[in-house]
Amino acid sequence: MGRLFGTDGVRGVANADLTAELALGLSVAAAHVLAEAGTFEGHRPVAVVGRDPRASGEFLEAAVVAGLASAGVDVLRVGVLPTPAVAYLTGALGADLGVMLSASHNAMPDNGVKFFARGGHKLADELEDRIEQTYRAHASGEPWDRPTGAGVGRVREYDQGFDNYVAHLIGVLPNRMDGLKVVIDGAHGAAARVSPEAFARAGAEVITIGTEPDGLNINHECGSTHLDKLRAAVVEHGADLGVAHDGDADRCLAVDAKGNEVDGDQILAVLALAMREAGSLRKNTVVATVMSNLGFKLAMEREGVDLVQTAVGDRYVLEEMKAHGFALGGEQSGHVIVLDHATTGDGTLTGLMLAARVAATGRSLADLAGVMERLPQILINVRDVDKSRVTSSEELAAAVAVAEAELGSTGRVLLRSSGTEPLVRVMVEAADIEQAQAVAERLADAVKSALG
Repeated sequence: MGRLFGTDGVRGVANADLTAELALGLSVAAAHVLAEAGTFEGHRPVAVVGRDPRASGEFLEAAVVAGLASAGVDVLRVGVLPTPAVAYLTGALGADLGVMLSASHNAMPDNGVKFFARGGHKLADELEDRIEQTYRAHASGEPWDRPTGAGVGRVREYDQGFDNYVAHLIGVLPNRMDGLKVVIDGAHGAAARVSPEAFARAGAEVITIGTEPDGLNINHECGSTHLDKLRAAVVEHGADLGVAHDGDADRCLAVDAKGNEVDGDQILAVLALAMREAGSLRKNTVVATVMSNLGFKLAMEREGVDLVQTAVGDRYVLEEMKAHGFALGGEQSGHVIVLDHATTGDGTLTGLMLAARVAATGRSLADLAGVMERLPQILINVRDVDKSRVTSSEELAAAVAVAEAELGSTGRVLLRSSGTEPLVRVMVEAADIEQAQAVAERLADAVKSALG
C-alpha cells in the first residue's frame, strides 16, 4: 500500500478511497501523535475543523469530529470556509491543530483531509509519517487508549469564523480599492461567500459568478481551472479585472480587462515589485518552483529581484520561505503565500492584494502584468502510467536528453509525477510554441512507452 499523505494531505475519491473510517482513524491517530509530541501538554486540546461545500464533506466532517472528540480533543466547527481561513483561525484562536476537508481543485467526487499544526502551519513530513504509521498500526487491530467521562472532547459551532477571517483580510490590505470593478469566480467552492464580502468591504464594485454552491457543482466548468466564464463576464461588464479561486480558495488566478489570463507567475511578479516598493520584500527575494515560466525568472533578473526555486508544491515553497525568512513565494498555478499575513496559500488575500495594487497605481492589470513575458509553455498530463518510475527509467532519461539537446539554452524540459493525482506531468518551454508542442507530444509518447 502506498503512502497515504501526498503533497497536500490525504486525498482520493470520497467514500471509495477516502472513507469515513479512514477519516475517523486518521483524526484519532493525529490526536495521539500530537499528544505524544507534547503539543497538548498542560492543557485540554482544541481543534478547528472546516470544510469546502462538497456533499461528501458533510459525512467526512462528522467522522473527523467524532475521531477527535473520541480522543479527548475539543472541537470548534467553523463550517464552510477556505483552507487558509481554517489555517488562520487555528493560529488566531490558539488551537492545537486544524483540520480542513477539501480536495481543492479536484472534481466533486474527490475529497481530502489536511491537518494544520499549532499556529496554522502545515504539519511536518515527519509528523505526517508518524500519523500514518499510528493509523496503520491501529487499523490492523491494536486498541486505542480512549478517554471516558469528562475526558472526551466537546464539540461546538464557532460561528464567528467568517467575520474574523474577513476582518483579518481587510486589516492587512495596504490600501482600499474604491471605484474598482471586479468579477469574482468562487468556483462554487469555499470562497463563494468570503471573497465577494472581502472585496466589497475593501471598496470594490463586485460582480459574482460561481458563488452558488450546492455540494455537487464545485469546480464544475468554473473557477481557476476553467477561466472562460470569468473572461466573458469581465468583458461583458467592463470590469477592471477578474479573480478566480479553486474549490478551497488557497489559490487565485486573474484575468485583465480584456479577458487575458494573468497566471500565478505574473501575480508573483506584480506583488514582488509592490512589496519591494513598500519595503516588505524581505531579503529582496521571491520563492517559486521549478515549474515557473522562464519568463518569470528573466523578469526578476531584469528587475533586480533575487529568485529561489524549489520542488513543485506549495509546501516546499513555504518550507524555503520559513527556513530563510522570505516574505513572498508561490506557484504558477496561483498558490501565493504572503508569509507576513498567512501561513499558507490564500487565494482571497492574493486577489485582494493584486486588486489593491491596481487601485494604488492607477495602472491596468495588463500593464502591471506586462513586467514579465510568458514564454510558450506546453503542459501535458499523461495518465494511466507508473508515476513512481519517472526518475528511474533509462528509456525516459534518454528521451529527455534528446529533447534538451534540441531546445538548447532557449527552452527547458521538466517531467514530474503529480503529488495529488495519478499522472505524470510533461512540461516543455521554448521560444517557439510549435517547437514546444512538438517536443512535449514526443515526450508524452515516451512517458507512455516507458511507464505504461
